[in-house]
Amino acid sequence: MFPLSFAGQSPVTKLSPDDPKIQIFPSNKLSHLKPVPCSLHKKNPNTINNPSKPKTYPFSSILIAPDHVSPKKGKISRGYEERRGFGHLGSQQMLALCGFGYWMQGFRCFPWLALNFHMAHNLNLHSSTLQLLQNCGNFPMVAKPLYGILSDALYTGGAHRIPYILVGVFLQVLAWGALALIPVAREALGILMACILISNLGASITEIAKDALVAEYGQKNRIGGLQSYQFMALAVGGILGNLLGGCFLQKTPPKTMFLVFSVLLSLQLAFSSTVREKSLGLSEPSDHNLVKKSIWENITKQISDLKTALNDDNISCPLTWVVASIATVPVLSGSIFCYQTQCLHLDPSIVGMSRLIGQLILLSMTIIYDRFWKEVPMRKLVSAVQFLYACSLLLDLVLARQINLKLGIPNEVFACCFSGLAETLAQFKLLPFSMLLASLCPQGCEGSLTSFLASSLCLSSIVSGFLGVGLASLIGITSGNYSSLPVGILIQFLAALLPLGWIHRLPMSKPIVEKERRRGMSKRTRKNRRVGRVVFGSIYVYHRERESDSRR
Repeated sequence: MFPLSFAGQSPVTKLSPDDPKIQIFPSNKLSHLKPVPCSLHKKNPNTINNPSKPKTYPFSSILIAPDHVSPKKGKISRGYEERRGFGHLGSQQMLALCGFGYWMQGFRCFPWLALNFHMAHNLNLHSSTLQLLQNCGNFPMVAKPLYGILSDALYTGGAHRIPYILVGVFLQVLAWGALALIPVAREALGILMACILISNLGASITEIAKDALVAEYGQKNRIGGLQSYQFMALAVGGILGNLLGGCFLQKTPPKTMFLVFSVLLSLQLAFSSTVREKSLGLSEPSDHNLVKKSIWENITKQISDLKTALNDDNISCPLTWVVASIATVPVLSGSIFCYQTQCLHLDPSIVGMSRLIGQLILLSMTIIYDRFWKEVPMRKLVSAVQFLYACSLLLDLVLARQINLKLGIPNEVFACCFSGLAETLAQFKLLPFSMLLASLCPQGCEGSLTSFLASSLCLSSIVSGFLGVGLASLIGITSGNYSSLPVGILIQFLAALLPLGWIHRLPMSKPIVEKERRRGMSKRTRKNRRVGRVVFGSIYVYHRERESDSRR
């Protein structure tokens, strides 16, 4: 997943006489200590006792003094490691594989910015036609549940995530490489559309495989909240993509940007091919399952498991709300984009900078959410974000009515600072839902459920886009007449307030399943933290008793 700060620290502490925290005392200095035999303590299953071969130590007595033990620091360090994912098997490879993968996913705005300008200015497409092409190009993403089910059910060489990442990245290399190197692919609308479909097909396969890989790795190692780091990596990629995209468009043709992105995808393909899924510590199919179950039986089982998961109200209610909240708002992104570039004559760098600021805001909000907003009731948080999203749509009305000029704010400054805010809030709204569904995802159904969520969100975005095209045609928005654009923005604002009417479908607190899972983890943690003094021969290791345990 992942942009985590993984570390490979070993949980075993080595006792060395050279350690300044270990004091060595002669035997006569320890006469007042009464060793407690290990047999009186509850045996730790991880401890291997071999009484037939007692161990001897080169020192007469070694005492780890209690003064050097900092329980507060140990507790903080332990909690930090559990939350960040330190010391887990394959953590560094997960950091590189998924971190770079999600960064590339966010960096896709770099070639898409060039593609939008190419279609609007070089091909002179109508604003409604441009928006239709954008939405039709997303159709491969609607089939994400199929990719997720295949990823869960079909193993290739003992792996069922990384092979799909490789296939998806390879398809993207083919599509963007053709747009960069073949002139007719950029000029013929049919070939251009085919390249867009292939690119989005590869991107959707890669995204589903990465999402399932992150969910599976997080559940196996009991690391919660990895999706917030996913959004951070996406935001960082979006920041750099929009920043470089605006600069490149001023100095280079779009084909150069397509070529640069193709080279980066080739690097991702080369690196991903060196990672082995076995090294990440993920489960492999048993020989019994490979022999007894056919491919169709595996697919049927995954479909059945997905249906069972979707029948759970804890999953279905938030899912239906977020899908409906997107589908009910008609998006006028194509009309607003053409209005800014053709009517207001905004420079490409301004458009790129506005999206850059939006990604910076998204990154900041994700960090704040990870730090402080996780414990906020989901219903309150999402309702506040939805209301802010509706209000942010009115910022386009200010630009369309040129109210900013009456306030002394130039169009470039206003568009740069506020044009990307609505898109940012729409992206941030998805984060709580991603984390909730990832935590409730049944084991073995990670790819199916995450792909169904992504597919539902994509389908709702397509419906929203088609509603926007219909609204623009209904109120008479054309490439030469944007007088009706304020009316369309007001309709957008009212439609964005509608989902607040069924906000009660969202949970106020964490589901019972998640609470029980956390409670079970805390019990196991307390079981493994023994209190007292453990004696092995003449080695005395003091452990501080935790305050919570002392009250029992």
